[in-house]
Amino acid sequence: MNGNIKVCSKCIYDERVASINFDEYGVCNYCHQLEKLKEEYGTGQNRGDLKFNKIVEQIKKAGRGKKYDCIIGVSGGTDSSYMLFLAKQWGLRPLAVHYDNTWNTAIATENIRKVLTSLDIDLYTHVVDNKESDDIFRAFFYADVAEIEASTDLALAEVMYRAAWKHKVKYVLEGHSFITEGITPVGRNYFDGKYIKSIHKMFGILPIKSYPLMTFYRFLFWSMFAQIKKVRPFWYIDYNKEDAREFLEKEYEWRYYGGHHLENRMTAFYHSIYLPQKFNTDMRNNTLSALVRNGKLSREDAWKEYVKPPLIEKDLENYFQKRLDITKEEYKRIMNKEPKSWYEYPTYKKRFEFLRPIFKVLAKANLVPMSFYLKYCFPIKKEIK
Repeated sequence: MNGNIKVCSKCIYDERVASINFDEYGVCNYCHQLEKLKEEYGTGQNRGDLKFNKIVEQIKKAGRGKKYDCIIGVSGGTDSSYMLFLAKQWGLRPLAVHYDNTWNTAIATENIRKVLTSLDIDLYTHVVDNKESDDIFRAFFYADVAEIEASTDLALAEVMYRAAWKHKVKYVLEGHSFITEGITPVGRNYFDGKYIKSIHKMFGILPIKSYPLMTFYRFLFWSMFAQIKKVRPFWYIDYNKEDAREFLEKEYEWRYYGGHHLENRMTAFYHSIYLPQKFNTDMRNNTLSALVRNGKLSREDAWKEYVKPPLIEKDLENYFQKRLDITKEEYKRIMNKEPKSWYEYPTYKKRFEFLRPIFKVLAKANLVPMSFYLKYCFPIKKEIK
């Protein structure tokens, strides 16, 4: 470990992580947060299974007489692909939903096709206009903020809500696991509809037409009026990502894409080039810390892996420049500029904090993700190192 940096005694989160603090034993607040979630959800325990079994019965009951009883967002990655298999095992009738930001790798596209075909699951896809999507990405790049991928994450959430509303489905299943991924601190990982709209208004060129923007009032509509529930099965049940990947490869000829979040080329650029090089931020610590907490990797080995340069896809930097029509000189100029943070632009963050009591109730009822409540509804330190 680096003697100059304070590192959690239980994982490898260090003092550079946003809003981190350590107890008298050197354990960080994020490790404590995850322990509380494990206790609350009964993760990987019999009571967690019982809780989730009740939810499955509720999904089936709400879906009677309908073609589908749940929505599952798919990316071609491990978690969402395995979730499709599990849903069928549970006797559910899922509709797979995909937001295509036009930066998918061929591997991800083939993974989606193979799994859906084998499981006989229908696919609902929203394909954004590629020039419009690229204009939003370019706007974030010129705004000097880290969240260049924010528009994709929010769009998938909106598209899943739209699909659920169209087919009168009341449940959305998400493949997130705080056990295998942790809950990413809101440091350089913030997004909401106002943030995206304001950045695009300042730095974008094309009008937003095909991009599915989730505004604050649409968010409230989906969660409070439509009452579409967001459920994360991996928060309740025992889930092993490595075993899931092995199963997918064997059963569906599914292919691994080389690393966490690398199934999309914009996401790969964000994680392997943009964050590390411009913002000195490396989100591999989320997955590596999770492996340490789960006893699958020692802190020493995780730290050794963390300090290695991230894997960078060949010609990815050139592909980014060409797609967004940015010259090498302009790219270098922007990458060397002083970084800015999300709180320097208009967002809904203060509104989320003000309505924290309401969002707490909604999170308890699975009407908004609990991770949203924990990350977005509390004030945070603004000084991001």
